[in-house]
Amino acid sequence: MMPEPSSESIGFLIGQTHRKMANLLSIRLREHDITTEQFSVLYRLHDEDGISQKEIAARSVKDQPTIARILDCLIRKNLVRKEINQNDRRSFQVYLTLQGREKIELMIPIENMTLQDIFGDMEAAELDMFRQIHERLQDRLGLLLEEGERS
Repeated sequence: MMPEPSSESIGFLIGQTHRKMANLLSIRLREHDITTEQFSVLYRLHDEDGISQKEIAARSVKDQPTIARILDCLIRKNLVRKEINQNDRRSFQVYLTLQGREKIELMIPIENMTLQDIFGDMEAAELDMFRQIHERLQDRLGLLLEEGERS
């Protein structure tokens, strides 16, 4: 089923919503000298420390050169460190430093409050439906991207 044509395409609305959400979080993280992109990488490492740069890129949905630049910045800030992967000397495993762990622990409540401020007036059922629809879109886009890469 095709969406109804309108002056504001669904893609535009989704993009605009994402930018506004990222801008709000960016403003709230500014005092910690962390961008939303850096936060995303720190958060991935908080979930699972010691993953590869390639895995961080996949989980963050960013290309590897972008992740490399973000990691370089986080290394300069002493928030992460890289170690050569003992199983594959061509790759690195990335770890949070103690300072990085403390920083992400301070910022997770900021992200949680930001999400509460954004979605706080939605009913639980609305939020559940919103999540389900976005997960279906993600799955569909994943399939379409795979098809595109094969052709």
